Amino acid sequence: MIRTFAVMVALGAGSLTLAACGGSDTATPTADTTAAVGTGFNDADVTFAQGMIPHHSQAIDMAALAADRTENPAILDLATRIQGAQDPEIEMMRGWLQTWGHDEMAADMEGMDHDMSGMMSDDDMAALEAASGAEFDRLFAEMMIEHHQGAIDMAQTVIDDGADRDVRTLAEAIIAAQSAEIAELQALDLG
Repeated sequence: MIRTFAVMVALGAGSLTLAACGGSDTATPTADTTAAVGTGFNDADVTFAQGMIPHHSQAIDMAALAADRTENPAILDLATRIQGAQDPEIEMMRGWLQTWGHDEMAADMEGMDHDMSGMMSDDDMAALEAASGAEFDRLFAEMMIEHHQGAIDMAQTVIDDGADRDVRTLAEAIIAAQSAEIAELQALDLG
């Protein structure tokens, strides 16, 4: 029995050695593996995620106002799609930051939300909240176009400067989706 156990241990060790030696030297690690070991991301990726989370949160807040303030089906549809797309993206970015060992908001970013590209001021948000009907539609379109242009700028920056492939994929998707939404908003006849 001891001899059988020794043979099994030797075979197991040999199998592990062969498995460790096998495989291709050119294998590319997955983005999850890369992020987990801390080599697949850089400061631009972290800055993007830390900035895009509050940016997306504000877009969701703006979109949530539409349900009670417009009767325009195009605005309602777009607002619903914005909420549906950006909420999961926020969760994805939170996951990246956690994996990378970074806080959701950098210490030097506190209080700077409205200074980010395309972010609405408190006064802008108050005006949107106070509006209804055609006035809401006009303000929503104007503000969301500006907001989306800011997100596109942020996404292009991380495409240019970032290192993480998953972040790049998200940034490219943001540019495509939000460019299309800008075109949709610009095509609306809001008087």
